This record gives sequence, structure tokens and C-alpha cells, in this order.
Amino acid sequence: MTGIYQVPAFYFFYPETSMPKRPSALLLALAFAAPVVFAGSPPAWVTRSNQFAQPILHAQGVFDPESASSSGDEEFDTQVADLRPGLYEREQADAARLTKRLKASRAAEHDPKVQEDLDILIHSVQAQATTLKLNHQYLLQYINVPQIAYYGLDGLLEPRNKPERQAHALVRLKRYAGLEPGYRPLTDLARERTEEDLKRSGLTGPYVEDIKTQLSNIDTMIDGMRDDFTRAGIKGWEQPLAVFSQQLRDYGNWARTTLVPHARQEARPPEAIYADNLRMYGVEIGPDELIQRAGADFLEVQGQMQAVADKIAAERHFSSSNYRDVIRELKKQVITPDQMLPHYRQRLGQIEAIIREQHLVTLPNRAANIRMATDAEAASIGSPFMSPPRLIGNTGEYGEFVIVAQNPHAKSDAKMDDDSFEAASWTLTAHEARPGHELQFSSMVENGTSIARAIFAENSANVEGWAVYCEATIEPYMPLDGQLISLDARLMRVARAFLDPMINTGRITPARAKQVLMDDLVLSEPLAQSEIDRYAFNSPGQATAYYYGYTQLRSLLTQTRLLLGPQFNLQAFNDFVVSQGLLPPELMRKAVLESFVPTQLAAGGASNKNASK
Repeated sequence: MTGIYQVPAFYFFYPETSMPKRPSALLLALAFAAPVVFAGSPPAWVTRSNQFAQPILHAQGVFDPESASSSGDEEFDTQVADLRPGLYEREQADAARLTKRLKASRAAEHDPKVQEDLDILIHSVQAQATTLKLNHQYLLQYINVPQIAYYGLDGLLEPRNKPERQAHALVRLKRYAGLEPGYRPLTDLARERTEEDLKRSGLTGPYVEDIKTQLSNIDTMIDGMRDDFTRAGIKGWEQPLAVFSQQLRDYGNWARTTLVPHARQEARPPEAIYADNLRMYGVEIGPDELIQRAGADFLEVQGQMQAVADKIAAERHFSSSNYRDVIRELKKQVITPDQMLPHYRQRLGQIEAIIREQHLVTLPNRAANIRMATDAEAASIGSPFMSPPRLIGNTGEYGEFVIVAQNPHAKSDAKMDDDSFEAASWTLTAHEARPGHELQFSSMVENGTSIARAIFAENSANVEGWAVYCEATIEPYMPLDGQLISLDARLMRVARAFLDPMINTGRITPARAKQVLMDDLVLSEPLAQSEIDRYAFNSPGQATAYYYGYTQLRSLLTQTRLLLGPQFNLQAFNDFVVSQGLLPPELMRKAVLESFVPTQLAAGGASNKNASK
């Protein structure tokens, strides 16, 4: 983290090439706050486990109601972020209370599965409290009120919500602006919290490029709120939004005058902060090992890309077979803006046909949702992403694959052409839609698991590792041009794993890292800028989780194949992985080796025994 207050967790994850910031320390798990929907009655142990998890979700929702309501908990729909005095002390006290309560429950619990879930809950609360402590110890915070408010309102006003929930946005808006009794303007509270930090010596200020970007987004966030209210048809929002908009602009002017002079000029955060970022995102190795491993794999993937590029150049009579030049030629097969949605929907159908024909994983019997991003989403996120479904009280809502066609923070007028040509749609669709993220959430909504395993055990390494693994699973069945771009996407994940830690340990400048992305990965300038912003300040450390999670899952696949031999079934393996919810790599490995492998061996032995009869 970089000292910028985080956006609600509902948008915490699944942009493929850019990430909004992490939610505030103790509240990370609310990204998936959900009593999971079951087709039938949940097992008794799941019901019992969820009883321990629900109080944690509620306690965290008190501090960050935007995340809670965005994930579907209507109790918090009209509440606003708690920025009142003593915030850090109150959050830490709450973490200590929850930990004590969970440990007492763990000591009295006898069911092994519930015991494991309690361990997950304890670890999650303690880890997030550690993050909170480190941020308080090292970082001077700028609380990004415009972004908090935009996502707090957008999460209520989105079309998937019923009108009654959308109407709650007007109450929340008035409370943001301090127009209801008992509420002060959120901008005033945010300013006070930062002024408290300014009185403490030794804190590291936000990265100057970070705070400049957030301040430049203020009008875009305001426009996004206006567009949301207009689309939803809510009455009476104009005057409260006018008041709040002026407060936001005044807050931005204050930050430019008071906070920007304290900003740090280099991207590098305190060492302890970056180490904690890696841990929170599920990366269990340090910067040095990431750089060493990924540096070797970078050359390996480049070699694979060149082999494919040679074939494409020969088939299409290109003048150059260098993979960079071949990618530039493929980018000329442009998908026009009016054809983006039809094209991606058609591509999804082709991928689903491959999945069924090759028996790769079990698909839901319904269509996936795809749409274009709004201007505010493009400004905040900057690249394609998965918008998760409502998980609390879900009544049939599903996730959305959102296509972003522009980055308003690009440093040039160059077109962001990385997802708007035909060969690119193969891997992006496999990652964000099926069999990637959309399938992950479909499984959570339709099949269910305990809250502890679906929410509190989650980290980016497993979530994003699965999506990159899905790309690799589909890749052999893509046409050659799709294979090349899929490998280029993998090369980007490998590059992230050494460029992100190199930037955050001061070994390379953001400008030089950006040039690597444009030269060796053939990224457009706008996308390369989005990537660099991600490493340097949007979410330092998170981008490394794609590579780490992918390698962990591929390693587990190899080990499972070796253990099962001829009894290995890829569809059964993939179905099992999806059914486990959002487990981090170490817990996923435990589940596969201790549950899936023995079950498959026993089933195979019984089948062989029956066949011999």
C-alpha cells in the first residue's frame, strides 16, 4: 500500500492489467463477504463454520460499509465509511476482540473441518491487523474520498440491483455531504485524519505520481456519480451532488496545497510495506527470489513466442518473423468499437465449444455477461476486468466481464490497441470470462463453500493464478495467432514478477520498466502506463501474484498427474480446484493431495476391481 485510502473491496479484483488499490487493512476480506448460495441444504459443518464467520463480516462492515453493501449486505446500504477520530485504535481493538473470540471457539471446537476454517479466520484477522499496524507506522495517508464515494454509489446504482437498493444511494450521498443530522462531510473527516498524520514525524508520504493521478480523477469520479444517478432514474440527487461535488473539489485543492509537498519523489515504499504487500497478495517468496525465477522464465517464454511467430510469418508471408513485428502485424486486424461486444461474445462461444469438446472443465448452463466499461471505470481501473456478482443474498445475479477500451492517464495520444484486435480476444476471454474468473464466481454462487474458504482464505495468487492457468489450458487449442498473443500475455505476467519488485526496491525506474513493456511485450503506451502505475502505486506487489499463483497451480497439476498416472482426469482436477473456492496456493495443495488424489485413487481401484470380476 502507498498511504492512499483504498477503494471499496467490491472492485478489488480481476482487472487483468490494472488494479484499484487494496481495501483498508482489516477490511480486505469484505471483497467476498457472502453466505454462499447452495443448491440444497449446506453440510452441517459449513453451517457451523459460517456462524463463526458472520460476526467478523458484520464487524468489518461497520468500518467499511461500502464494501459490505457492494458485496450484497443490504444492512449497510445507507452507511458511509467510518473516518471518525480514533479510527486506527478502534480497528486494532476490534481485531484484538475478534481474535480472542475466534481462538476461544477454536479451543472448544472438535470438527476438523470447522477447526481448519477457524484457523483461516484467525490468520486472516491477524494478518490484516498487521497490515493496518505497518501502514500506521510508516505511511502518511491521503484518503481518496472521490473514489470511495464513486464506488460506494456505483455499487448501489448498478443495473443488477433492484430499485429499492438503488434508492439507498441518495441517502448515502446526503451522508457523504454531511446533509443529514449526525453526519459530517466525509471530506472534512478525511482531512482531519491526514492532518493527524502530518503531526507525526517520520512517515513516508504518498508517491507523487499516485496522488497526482488521484487528484486528476476527481471530476471523472463526479461525472461517474452523475451518470449513475441519471441512468438509475433516481429523483432528488442533483442538489446533494452539487454540494458534495464542491466539497470534493475543495478537498482536492487542499491536498494539492497541503499534502503534495510531502509526497515522495520515487516509487519505492518502505521495505516493510512492500514485503507485507507480497504476503497479503499470497506471494510467499521475497523480491530477490521473484526477480531470479521470473528473469529465467522470461527468456523461456520469449523462445516459445519466437517459435510460433516463425510459423505465422511463414504462413502469412510477413517480411519479418521477429515475434515483435509479427504482433504488430496482428494488431492491424482491428475490431471496430461497434463490433467489440459481438466479437467477444462470439469468441466466448468458440472457447466454450473447445472446453466441452476437450472435456477441460464443467461449464454452467447459462450465458456469461460481457459489457463495455463506463468512463469512470476506465479512469479508475484502466483495463479489462471482472466485476464480481452480489454474493450476499444473491438472487441470480452473476459477474460481468467488463471491456475497457481507453486509459485517460496515458502519456501520449497512442491508441490502446492491446485488446481490440482479433488474436487478443482469445486469451483475454479465457482469463476474464470462461474458464477463468467468471467461472470461479459462478461456482461460488451456484455450488457454494464455507465463508472462511470462499472469503477469508482468498488471495490474489490463487484467484489470478487460476485465470492464467486457464489461458494455458486453452492455448493449445487456439489458432497460431491466438497462441502467440496468449504467450505474450504470459510474458507480461513473468515481466511483472521482476519489474514490480525491481521498481519497489529501487532497482529500476518506472520509465525504464515502461520501455521494457513497450519494446519486448509490444504493449501500447496507454497499457504500458497502466501497468507501471499498477506496480508503482495502484497496488504494489499484486501484479506478481499472477506469475506466482500460476506456477504454483501448474506445479500442483504436474504432481497430481504423477501421483495418479493413468487415473488422472483433467476435467475432474479442474472441477475440484474450482469447487474449493478461493483458497491460497498452500491450502489448495493440501486439499488436492489430501482429498482429491486419495478419492481418485480409490475410485480407480474400485473400478479396476469391478472390471476384473
